[in-house]
Amino acid sequence: MHDIREISRLFDMRAGFLHAHPYGSGHINDTYCASYDAAGLRLRFIHQRINHNVFHRPDLLMENIERVTHHSLHQLKEQQHPEAYRRTLTCVPCLDGKPFARDDDGNHWRTYPFIERTRSLDVVETAQQATQAARAFGAFQNLTATLPGPRLHETIPHFHHTAQRLAALQQAVLDDPLHRASAVMAEIDFALERSADCHRIIDLIAKGEIPERITHNDTKLNNVLLDDVTEEGVCVIDLDTTMPGSSLYDFGDMVRNSVALLSENATDLTSIGVRIDLYQALVNGYLSTAHFLNPQEKNHLAFSGKLLTLECGIRFLTDYLLGDCYFKIKTPTQNIDRCRNQFALVRALESRMPELEDLTACMAQKYDPDFP
Repeated sequence: MHDIREISRLFDMRAGFLHAHPYGSGHINDTYCASYDAAGLRLRFIHQRINHNVFHRPDLLMENIERVTHHSLHQLKEQQHPEAYRRTLTCVPCLDGKPFARDDDGNHWRTYPFIERTRSLDVVETAQQATQAARAFGAFQNLTATLPGPRLHETIPHFHHTAQRLAALQQAVLDDPLHRASAVMAEIDFALERSADCHRIIDLIAKGEIPERITHNDTKLNNVLLDDVTEEGVCVIDLDTTMPGSSLYDFGDMVRNSVALLSENATDLTSIGVRIDLYQALVNGYLSTAHFLNPQEKNHLAFSGKLLTLECGIRFLTDYLLGDCYFKIKTPTQNIDRCRNQFALVRALESRMPELEDLTACMAQKYDPDFP
């Protein structure tokens, strides 16, 4: 436990600290929910210590977040949204006006008002939840699409650059520090056979056919707050990886996280498959709010799910070859098991790609009758 009472004194809280407790299931940052008394009104805030071992420039990360959240709030107010302050995170300034504070130990802290009457889910249970999560991520991108000023900082450079992920795998195979490559040649060959897929989005961005956008880059369901009563997607959270990217990375990662019949850690892959109902729900929700997409982006939505799943499998495989340095593991084979799981999902997506593309085209025409 950090001394949150002391941390609270670094921020312009304008309320009296009562108590705090650890909050959430995140594995990167240390998060606390704190209660305050504001002239008899009980308020809650989130205090979060940014993990500077993962994010080496917390100041630049927080510059991104402040710009994005400030612009989102301004857009919501311009739209006269009745719940503007509930639809975006907002930064509580520290005493010198910055969106973060440093404690005596050199830790970087941020504070957000707690968004009440919401919850997050770790696993998609219904098509309605998938639709609402996708709507929320589309709405988030829609709000940030008009952000003026300089390009955002890359908090993790080349995070979804699949071609570079493949190159890192090839180097790991050449180095083979633990002599593991010979036992996983089937998985290595699987990745290398899809080299053209790894370059496809990158090449389209380089040609200008797919634009660079501001993207979230970690579009798990638990990064959307759902209303306790209506289950409407209210607010997108965990903005640490918000930076320049492609809309396809966000949608593809939603597909990867949602549509598999088995969990990411399943090892019996005989029944792996794709939940078409959840895929359709994701497309429906996303296109209902992501009004900025161009035809090439819409044409590649189905492909993006396969690509991000392939990328994740490549990362697991690379980490296994290098000695499990990045992803936390509970068993010696967990990373290669995860890789095989993701590659099995790639196969399942490939087998149903024509159906996924047809569903996407029909939904795109629903929201844009002029879509080719």
